[in-house]
Amino acid sequence: MATNELMMMMLRIATAAAVLLVAAALAGVASAEQGGGFVVTGRVYCDPCRAGFETKASKNVEGATVEIVCRPFGGSKETLKAEATTDVGGWYKLEIDQDHQSEICEVVLAKSPDPECSEIEEFRDRARVPLTCNNGMKQQGVRYANPIAFFRKDPLKDCGALLQVYDLKDASETP
Repeated sequence: MATNELMMMMLRIATAAAVLLVAAALAGVASAEQGGGFVVTGRVYCDPCRAGFETKASKNVEGATVEIVCRPFGGSKETLKAEATTDVGGWYKLEIDQDHQSEICEVVLAKSPDPECSEIEEFRDRARVPLTCNNGMKQQGVRYANPIAFFRKDPLKDCGALLQVYDLKDASETP
C-alpha cells in the first residue's frame, strides 16, 4: 500500500513539474514577443513633378529631418517625439523603446536640406506606423513606414511628358 501511495505522489509531483515547465516556457515566449521596443524605418524622397507618388524623376533626399510623434486617439498631447536624419539613400531609422498601443504614431517630415525641394504639403507629409506588439504583426520589432516626400515649388519642365507615361486620367474621363 505504501508503494502505491509513493508512486501516486511521485506522479503528482512529476505532473506538477511538467505543468510548471510548460507555463515557464510560455511566459518566456510571450515576453520575448513583447520585446523591448521597435525600430521604425522608412525613406524620404523629392517629388519634382508634384505627382504625389514616386516617378522616374524622384530622387532620395540625403540629410532630411523626420520626426516620429505619438499622441492618444482623439487627443493632441504628444506622448513621444523623436527625430532622425536620412542617410545617402534617403533612409532613416528611429529606435523606440516602448509600446504605444493606445496611441497614433506618425513619422512626419520636418526639414529638407534641399531648398529647391523643401515644400511640405499637408497630409502628404506623414506616414502612420503601428507601434504595438498586440496587433498580430510578426516583424521582430521592425516597422516600415511608407515613403514620404518633399515637393518642388514649381514642377520640372519635362514632368508633363513624364506623367503621360503613367496614363493618368481624371475621374470624369474614366469609364
